[in-house]
Amino acid sequence: MPDPCNHEEILPVTSSMPTELPEKQATLFREVLLVLEEMRFPYAVSGAFALRQHTGICRFTKDLDLFMTAATSRRVLACLEERGFACEVRDPVWLAKVHKGEFFVDLITGMSNGVVVVEDLWIERASPAMIHGVETRVLAPEELVASKIFVAKRERFDGADIAHIIFGTYPKFDWDRELQLVGDHWEMLLWSLLLFRYVYPAQTHYVPARIWSRLLQRLQKAIAKPDTTANFRGSLVDENMFAIDVKEWGLENVLEDTRKIRLEELKRAENPPASFPKAPPSGTPDRKSA
Repeated sequence: MPDPCNHEEILPVTSSMPTELPEKQATLFREVLLVLEEMRFPYAVSGAFALRQHTGICRFTKDLDLFMTAATSRRVLACLEERGFACEVRDPVWLAKVHKGEFFVDLITGMSNGVVVVEDLWIERASPAMIHGVETRVLAPEELVASKIFVAKRERFDGADIAHIIFGTYPKFDWDRELQLVGDHWEMLLWSLLLFRYVYPAQTHYVPARIWSRLLQRLQKAIAKPDTTANFRGSLVDENMFAIDVKEWGLENVLEDTRKIRLEELKRAENPPASFPKAPPSGTPDRKSA
């Protein structure tokens, strides 16, 4: 019988104890952050660094997640490539990478399903932070939660992160902003809130009663009068676990549709060809001009 504890990759364990990064990795993170600060690009740090800022949880991270708009990402890639970094667009819908040796930084413009998209306000709402000696900023907790609600795969599930963010930011969490961010995908938020309630029953009030009431009323209405024309949405959550629904059972591939819509939006917004554009010829981009 296989040993369930014999993992190729050590799974993250929550702790308040900071972990030391390899010096080459920390140097890459610092170098990229300093370039972005020097050029005044509008961005915010997410991932493990943002989680630590809002919850106190320390977790080893293999990469540095930088959130920015798609327009900013194109300018950042051009700038970093000119300075000797290896840059690649891994997925035009949401991800580019900056390499030096074996270490890398992720430039993230949304989620891979095309539903969650980084906008200017995400960056404007970011909170000041110090990361590897660089004065920068991290995503606000509301945007951080929005970036995690679709991370619900078999190999990675961010529900615990969401629960910790809600627990760690009470009572400052802006619930109206969160509802605005999730929009039509409010059921994914409600699912996360039910997990929070199960984990922290004595802290149920950390989610305001009016939010519980609003979401549960919407759920009751949806159940009482289901939309029989609504699309199957499983692939938005995990395209692999729900592959059989699309490939063998003939249900709609809504993931393909949302990604196609996002790619068309990006194409319309990008006048130059898809290759890396040149860095701004002079001056420095304003943080709110992405």
